[in-house]
Amino acid sequence: MSDAKVQVRQLTKGFGELLVLDNLTFDVRPGEFLCVVGPTGCGKTTLLNLLSSWWTPTQGEICIDGRAMDPKTQNLSFVFQESSAFPWLTVEQNVQFGMKEKRFPPELIAQRTREVMGLLDLESVKEKYCHEISASAEQRVVIGRSFALHPDFLLMDEPYAQLDIKFRLHLEDAILALNRSTGSTCLFVTHNIEEAVYLAQRCIVLSNKPTSIKAVRTIDLPYPRDTCSPEFIAIKDEITEMIKWW
Repeated sequence: MSDAKVQVRQLTKGFGELLVLDNLTFDVRPGEFLCVVGPTGCGKTTLLNLLSSWWTPTQGEICIDGRAMDPKTQNLSFVFQESSAFPWLTVEQNVQFGMKEKRFPPELIAQRTREVMGLLDLESVKEKYCHEISASAEQRVVIGRSFALHPDFLLMDEPYAQLDIKFRLHLEDAILALNRSTGSTCLFVTHNIEEAVYLAQRCIVLSNKPTSIKAVRTIDLPYPRDTCSPEFIAIKDEITEMIKWW
């Protein structure tokens, strides 16, 4: 599509004779929240490593705003499964870290810090260090640090997979609020189908290896989504069947 923020074309990755990703082509629209699901071991992490430029594809290309992706000139951000908060910095300093590294103006840093910490309910712990706060709050710090950059492309690898269901639901709503507030284009990898249906505007379903795109499912349910509604359950069951049967 011509209005795509991110364009992925014929993305292929092999390791010797093992073909992991086979000719993946898709777009991510500006400001879109796109989820990727697939069977365990299908290559979701490999896809993220290619999209973040940590690995080089065997074939294919990735473009942002019509230009070949280059972390040196484009604003990319990544949220890991494990916490990557800096223990020697306070919560507020963690949120500001990327902005200061990129030498954002002080007024902009202050504005975005207030914005992000307010949406993530971190104001009350802004002077604390991460070992002094809960695991949920620590992961909110990491997510806030990434969104504060208003990145061109934000990649998330199951950023709260290790948290219990109560904290996960809270963070899902917080991430959606940040996505709307910042207009960031997000790609979120998860093995949790209910999570994908709750978050995504569209969901890419991957096949088993050699991995291709089995389907791209538009999810046009209004936010906030009711996980018990018949429409929600029907979409979740549909995607589950795509992954379950081969």
